[in-house]
Amino acid sequence: MTGSTDVGEGDSPGAASGAHRRWTRIGLTLVIATLLYNVVEAVIAIWFGAEADSVALVGFGLDSIIECAAAAMLLWRLAVEARGASAEAIEKAEARVHRFIGFTFLALALYVVAQAAVSLYKSEAPQESVVGIVLAAASLVIMPLVSFGKLRAAREIGSPALRAEAMETLACSYLSFTLLLGLGANAWAGLWWADPVAAMLMVPWLVKEGREALAGDTCGAD
Repeated sequence: MTGSTDVGEGDSPGAASGAHRRWTRIGLTLVIATLLYNVVEAVIAIWFGAEADSVALVGFGLDSIIECAAAAMLLWRLAVEARGASAEAIEKAEARVHRFIGFTFLALALYVVAQAAVSLYKSEAPQESVVGIVLAAASLVIMPLVSFGKLRAAREIGSPALRAEAMETLACSYLSFTLLLGLGANAWAGLWWADPVAAMLMVPWLVKEGREALAGDTCGAD
């Protein structure tokens, strides 16, 4: 059941409860960090993307806004548990947030398809931007670490919603990779289409995650 942890051999119920609270706090901290980082990322990406006339970089900032919405909802769900709400209240919050994150996955998939289609139609390569390169590289390093931490917390507290949001953070890492790939492939080999094609490869996975979240599939948190 969501919000419960198994008491291992030699562990007291009090110890298990303490570990649950600790992992809830860790998850809460990581979600707050994700939210703050994505706010900064969105502002920088959209600002400098507009200056460089880079569709890819502006789109990267819009993706950050989608992730901010998911992180904000999950922050509310973890805060409900951290306040010591009843199991029933936690279950209701968990289900609501899980469905919301499902919608954000589908929104992210739609964004990727639209951006890739526009880029391919215009034969438009990502424009050069030193700030964009640094931002994408930083996200490629930071976001996987944050995602893995949230996946561990999700497993410990039994939260499919946290697991889904962690996977969305991992998707941000992939988009960072495609942005760098597009910039590098265009600069070194003239392959302007590398960025949109690489991004499109992620769409089936995004749709799968979104549909599972909307259907209430909780197996990923086990």
